[in-house]
Amino acid sequence: MSEPPRFDRGHTDDLMSFLAASPTPYHAVANAAERLEKAGFRQVAETDAWDGTAGGKYVLRGGAIIAWYVPEGAEAHTPFRIVGAHTDSPTLRVKPRPDSGAHGWRQVAVEIYGGPLLNSWLDRDLGLAGRLSLRDGTTCLVDVDRPLLRVPQLAIHLDRAVNSDGLKLDKQRHMQPVWGLGEDVRDGDLIAFLEETAGLPDGSVAGWDLMVHPVEPPAYLGRERELVAGPRMDNLLSVHAGTAALAAVAGHGSGLSYIPVLAAFDHEENGSQSDTGADGPLLGSVLERSVHARGGSLEDRARALAGTVCLSSDTGHAVHPNYAERHDPTHHPRVDGGPLLKVNVNNRYATDGSGRAVFAAACEKAGVPFQTFVSNNAMPCGTTIGPITAARHGIRTVDIGVAILSMHSVRELCGAKDPYLLANALTAFLEG
Repeated sequence: MSEPPRFDRGHTDDLMSFLAASPTPYHAVANAAERLEKAGFRQVAETDAWDGTAGGKYVLRGGAIIAWYVPEGAEAHTPFRIVGAHTDSPTLRVKPRPDSGAHGWRQVAVEIYGGPLLNSWLDRDLGLAGRLSLRDGTTCLVDVDRPLLRVPQLAIHLDRAVNSDGLKLDKQRHMQPVWGLGEDVRDGDLIAFLEETAGLPDGSVAGWDLMVHPVEPPAYLGRERELVAGPRMDNLLSVHAGTAALAAVAGHGSGLSYIPVLAAFDHEENGSQSDTGADGPLLGSVLERSVHARGGSLEDRARALAGTVCLSSDTGHAVHPNYAERHDPTHHPRVDGGPLLKVNVNNRYATDGSGRAVFAAACEKAGVPFQTFVSNNAMPCGTTIGPITAARHGIRTVDIGVAILSMHSVRELCGAKDPYLLANALTAFLEG
């Protein structure tokens, strides 16, 4: 029997604030941590010894966060229920020597991260944000959230065939943004500007992880404001929903038969192979240490993982009204139709029949409809952290997500209801 939903339109309002405040993975995990702190969670350091006390805890590492809630009386072999997501999005990232320019223009040298729709970055007002590593070993977040850069498109007068032959962009030559005027390009100018912006002493920055982002805020659109346009929905929409669901479950944590977990990884867009990616050791280390902190043995860890289920939550493709032939003819998921169950028999998604049953039960409990996504056989299927999680940890994993349009664009599009429908389904799943 379904229960009254915990989340409504206010969740979508909060998602828009979360997107605007999270221009990079580092900002996203800081904002998720802040929300969890308000729900009673506390940060634990990986270098400290952990205790097995009940309550909410989380670990931050770079652009990743793992958070979990241990209910009172949880045994060492208590299984986990995990919501998996990723914090990174396709973007333009600053190179080690960022200062460049030509013909009176000052530019910032960038590298293409992931698989962005390059044309969507043209003629946009862009900011710059990320993490600064200081000489004393600490780090500092910085966010220039104002029009600072622009990747200017070539005028049609200089490319008369652009509308007939299509736009062809060279990743090296055509995607370097301008940020000012001047003939004298000096090494260190950009970092000096960011030191001043962040209120840091001159020369204090020794390293940086910086990325470009659009400064146009998320917005409702449509006649009835039934759509949401905004950046980085892939996949901060899932990070936000998973954070809200975990906080809700922790607030009513008595009687839980599982340990609910949020695992939000970095570097999904380029393969997940890093110390903060889903193909790294972070999740396995946290789960194992959680078992051991409660007095568990290797046997207890094996028992816990054998009963564990993960929902890998990532955005999926709504049927595009202008390109319906690109979709499977019998599977046409729509925005605001509820979260997607993502299926691929070649294991690009980890869902199988037993996983479908788990997700269907959670949606039924939450009173949330769901849809199924399958790729057109004539087109390659994307993938997620789902198969990686299943293979690396031996955990039963189900791939799900919200249907959107314009995936990997600077501004993606979803329905206004789907974010809170997902959050309600995730909450029911984490409760078990």
